[in-house]
Amino acid sequence: MLELKNVFVSYANIEVLHGISINVEEGEIVTIIGANGAGKTTTLKAITGILNKKKDSEIIFEGSRIDGLAAQDIVKLGISLVPEGRRIFPKLTVMENLEMGAFLRSKDKAGIQKDLKKVFGIFPRLEERQKQLGRTLSGGEQQMLAIARALMARPKLLMLDEPSTGLAPLIVKDIFDIIKSVNKEEGTTVLLVEQNAKMALSAADRGYVLKNGDITMADTGKNLLANEDVRKAYLGEKVYVK
Repeated sequence: MLELKNVFVSYANIEVLHGISINVEEGEIVTIIGANGAGKTTTLKAITGILNKKKDSEIIFEGSRIDGLAAQDIVKLGISLVPEGRRIFPKLTVMENLEMGAFLRSKDKAGIQKDLKKVFGIFPRLEERQKQLGRTLSGGEQQMLAIARALMARPKLLMLDEPSTGLAPLIVKDIFDIIKSVNKEEGTTVLLVEQNAKMALSAADRGYVLKNGDITMADTGKNLLANEDVRKAYLGEKVYVK
């Protein structure tokens, strides 16, 4: 479904991604883990068209190159991003935030109503709070709203940037349960960037380790979770060699 080939991205004169290559198959949950500054968010921004890539970088979605497209055209193709920090509209109501997610589908009134019913089924708390301003929601509820807003665009590929940031462990579990449910029940492919490596790898079919702008490991989520180097570097575990 999605393939990055030899993707380079720079900020000013500083190269952040050094020719990375990853792929995401339809129906998968794929995660990218790594420390702060590794280039995880940059990777997602490159996919969405927010950042410019070098000319020899290729990003292919459903068989067609998208690396030269504008961000709004990439959304139209079926790629939605839940940004780090949620970035909901704090002065808009929950309902207005959801309607903004469907902005590019504004003529599809019946479809929007159908999808509102669907996201309220996934997020019943949002239905209860649909008239509240976004800023009055708890952190967990704001994260739910950010995901629901992205789903209102009817994405084929849902990308999430650090969805666990600033949330209590029980809320994090709820968010990851929702991500897995959206993947399995709705058939939505997921690309997940996350510092909580244990949660991410436990949920993912496959994963990539990004370090200083390079992919250093790629394997199934299960195998990466058991990998001693990953456990030591990203899970905070001490590994003892017998």
